[in-house]
Amino acid sequence: MTENHATDPRPADSRPADPRATDSRPAADSRPADLPPTDPRSAAVKDVPPGSSPWQLARRELRRRPAVRVSLCVVLLFVLMAVGAPWLGSLGGWSPNEFDKSAIDPYLAGQPLGSFGGIGSAHWLGVEPVTGRDLFARVVAGAQVSLLIAFAATAIVVAVGTAAGIAAGYFGGRVDAVLSRLMDLTMSFPSLIFMIAMLSVAKEVNRIVLMTAVIGLFGWPGVARVVRGQTLSLKHREYVDAARVAGAGSWRILTRDVLPGVAGPVIAYTTLLIPGMISTEAALSYLGVGVRPPTPSWGQMIAESVAYYETDPVYFVIPSVFLFLAVLAFTLLGDALRDILDPRGGRT
Repeated sequence: MTENHATDPRPADSRPADPRATDSRPAADSRPADLPPTDPRSAAVKDVPPGSSPWQLARRELRRRPAVRVSLCVVLLFVLMAVGAPWLGSLGGWSPNEFDKSAIDPYLAGQPLGSFGGIGSAHWLGVEPVTGRDLFARVVAGAQVSLLIAFAATAIVVAVGTAAGIAAGYFGGRVDAVLSRLMDLTMSFPSLIFMIAMLSVAKEVNRIVLMTAVIGLFGWPGVARVVRGQTLSLKHREYVDAARVAGAGSWRILTRDVLPGVAGPVIAYTTLLIPGMISTEAALSYLGVGVRPPTPSWGQMIAESVAYYETDPVYFVIPSVFLFLAVLAFTLLGDALRDILDPRGGRT
């Protein structure tokens, strides 16, 4: 039998399309419309399967970027250093506040004996001028103090900011107005001057607890603004409306539906907060209103080493390098997490 179109007298261009014909062209790019084709974050978003949790997204990004793996290893190294500070200090053979007069020259104003600030088998990173205290033990103990304050202050900031942001975005009205004005007031306050004044006046208090509370007091509005914006976009989603119609209470909706939706940006913002907290603690200790001697701190060590940067530059370099590496590692890790967990927020 001959097919119909073989005897059809009409021109070929006026014939109806054959329904059996299939388009062999590849499907259009399914890249999200809000990410430009040249955006490097679009490749990561395109490869993400739907329904992935924030931690699954973070692990996938970790495998994709070598720089993130390096920064994560450095972060884990500093965390282990802070956790095992007492053990590491005893491994070196010196406590942070133990003097070694045999390691300094009393005839040269207490300069360390030997080259490179007294680095050797007895003192792995050298010693402090005048006192002879072991720099390795003090740097390790300083890591514990700096990271403890940074992590504790970040926990306060994230907890308060997330609670305030979700409440302002979900309830709206007067709750939103009051919390938003409180955010504006806190962000407009000269926080650094207030920190210096409060830490200078408070004498007989635990400096670590006081610094954690003061730093956390002024850091929560940034998190609250981010969470509020995310909550505003989530509270009218179909699954939230369905839970509301089904009779779920506000607490259940906030904890089961809204909070998981803001987890990604909060995780990314938290990682970016930590290097700022480390820098703030170091700056306050450098100015002399933070952690006080004999408790070691990186900022305090840098401030003390300024007087010896010409005669003993190693004393200045050692704590500065540790502070630089910690801030850089947390910053790189936070940037990567922001790119994968909150790509639109990372572009703005």
